[in-house]
Amino acid sequence: MGIFAKIAAGEIPSYKCAENEKFYAFLDINPLVKGHTLVIPRREVDYIFDLTDDELAEMTVFAKKVASAIKRAFPCIKVGMAVLGLEVPHAHIHLVPMNSEKDMIFSNPKLKLSEGEFKEIAESIRKEMETL
Repeated sequence: MGIFAKIAAGEIPSYKCAENEKFYAFLDINPLVKGHTLVIPRREVDYIFDLTDDELAEMTVFAKKVASAIKRAFPCIKVGMAVLGLEVPHAHIHLVPMNSEKDMIFSNPKLKLSEGEFKEIAESIRKEMETL
């Protein structure tokens, strides 16, 4: 079982933002900006395009809801979506609040946040999810 599957199963702690029976959203621990969130399928699949068509569609709709919550919690122009997937062998979507396209440059220095800041950010997104 890989690290993301262990996170989704609750075996490794994370800053949960949203979940349902098929998908799990949590804060990236090396965020580009506050609110940078990862969305993963609970089913362990390495390559996003190896998901079934239904899974991919459902994951995108789930990510859309999470993106709406992020945008409400962290006002921005848009929430960018990226699928990179080389660093962890588990399909995942990055959701990044954007006020500039530069906010989506993954080689940018990552934010250093305290545990308290991570908890506050995740709670802000969870509260917004409840209103959707």
